[in-house]
Amino acid sequence: MLWVVIPALDEAENLLVLVPRVVAEVETFAPGGRVLVVDDGSTDDTTKVMAALMAEHPSVELEALRHHEGKASALRHGFDRALGGGADRVVMMDADGQDNPGELGRLLERVEAGADLVTGARLERRDRLVKRTTSRLYNRATGILSGAPGRDFNSGFKAMRADVAASLCPMLYGEMHRYLTVVAHSMGYRVAEVPVEHHPRMAGRSKYGLARFWRGFADLVTIRFLLSYENRPSHLFGGVGLASFVLGMVVLAYLSVLKVAGNPIGDRPLLIAGVLLVMVGLQLALFGLLAELVVHARNRGSERRT
Repeated sequence: MLWVVIPALDEAENLLVLVPRVVAEVETFAPGGRVLVVDDGSTDDTTKVMAALMAEHPSVELEALRHHEGKASALRHGFDRALGGGADRVVMMDADGQDNPGELGRLLERVEAGADLVTGARLERRDRLVKRTTSRLYNRATGILSGAPGRDFNSGFKAMRADVAASLCPMLYGEMHRYLTVVAHSMGYRVAEVPVEHHPRMAGRSKYGLARFWRGFADLVTIRFLLSYENRPSHLFGGVGLASFVLGMVVLAYLSVLKVAGNPIGDRPLLIAGVLLVMVGLQLALFGLLAELVVHARNRGSERRT
């Protein structure tokens, strides 16, 4: 069964137009499929609009969150409900109307052809200059740091198999919805892109801002760390700590030679720097070992539960 998950925040006017179009596409490609709108604490008429849409279209459902939790959390709620409802394929798309529901079939065809997760790539954006520029920088940085294939990681129009959605659910918090392609690729799933047409927002205001841009990059660093060092944190902290310790010892050895030669070193800033490098190096190494103990305990706990 196909489930289409649409997170929405104050998009009542757009939902009134978008949802019937999505329903028509679902009935064409996957009769019996469901369209789930996750209301992320909207303060407009989303509840009234959805009540009317559900009365008209039996395949439409609503998951109403009590307060605004963010897009990633809304998607997690939606994925959980879809998986609990017997979904074998899950599609996520935004509620602003910028993605064309008519291209849903192309994404599903690529999934049927063997891809595990397919992104609708917006190669020609219909957004403001600032948003286009920051998105271009974000996509390039994500590709370089993650090594995942793709040109539009941030697209909210994606289709995936149910097992992929289940694997991605634990990562849906903060701004992590931007990195679903990266996470899926790191897990060994086959990811692909299908170019889609991007349209101007139908109504309402964009929820995008520069603050989200910087938060997104902070989460990219988090993703990079988790993908590389989640199960071996001492490799990172121990490596940095060892480098700091060795550098500090070299500095102190140099100052020791100067002291033996009769030169005063007590008033040299280099002495403080050397001591700090040694102490920081030791602390980082110990922190890495503590992190390894946490990972070990977590893995032992997981084995006992299974």
